[in-house]
Amino acid sequence: MYEQDFSKDVQVRTFRTLFLSDIHLGTRGCQAELLLDFLRHHQAETIYLVGDIIDGWRLRKKRFWPASHQAVMNLLLERGRQGTTIVYLPGNHDEFLRKSRKLRFGCVEFADDVEHVTAAGRRYLVIHGDQYDVVIQKAKWLAYLGDRFYVTALAMNTWLNIARRKLGMNYWSLGAFAKQHVKQFVNIIGQFENTVASDIRQRKLDGVICGHIHHATSRDMNGLHYLNTGDWVESCTAVGERFDGTLEIVRWAGSEQATTRTNHDREPVIAA
Repeated sequence: MYEQDFSKDVQVRTFRTLFLSDIHLGTRGCQAELLLDFLRHHQAETIYLVGDIIDGWRLRKKRFWPASHQAVMNLLLERGRQGTTIVYLPGNHDEFLRKSRKLRFGCVEFADDVEHVTAAGRRYLVIHGDQYDVVIQKAKWLAYLGDRFYVTALAMNTWLNIARRKLGMNYWSLGAFAKQHVKQFVNIIGQFENTVASDIRQRKLDGVICGHIHHATSRDMNGLHYLNTGDWVESCTAVGERFDGTLEIVRWAGSEQATTRTNHDREPVIAA
């Protein structure tokens, strides 16, 4: 049985809002232990679960649900029972939950997308993001094929990091490196971001907070604020809203190596 150790005093950072996506519970690549550590050190008045929280694609093929994955669900539900607002916006991997849209089950509210207003009054669309993915919408079979390649790459990454740990080195993501440096990945990410920004401009909103492509970033796109939450498979990132309305990307490498990414050429802190 999985048990969490809350006996030690920990420094907790409180946000007005936390945005988490692409956790992929039910897969071997899910960094559930790191997410539990992150949640232990972070509280929020509202938590948005921005899709692909549970990986229905993988669970349909083979059941994989260790105690740490159930512990993530239990902790989130416990936060909801304690008064945290929990909003679940299903993605393509947990699309079976889209039938629950605009409903509330216990302490969890379901919706396809929502408009979030920050403490500073700026309006953001919160949505998983697969709605902007041409492959998902037009050629889903290709998306399933891509998912199989992705699982293979994650398996390779697991063995790579076992070797790195034995050498005393920190976790390193092969997939994240490829997305930053391989031209094809960079082009796909750029197209996705431009498509999202175009829709947000038509909706006359100030920005968007989404997931789906497993690439965390915060950037200004000609006056629109584009935020991607990243994932809890490779990058272990979230988006946090401070009480003054500022939005930032939080990168988590464990409580002993905790870092908050706030100043980067592609990840500015923007008072929202």
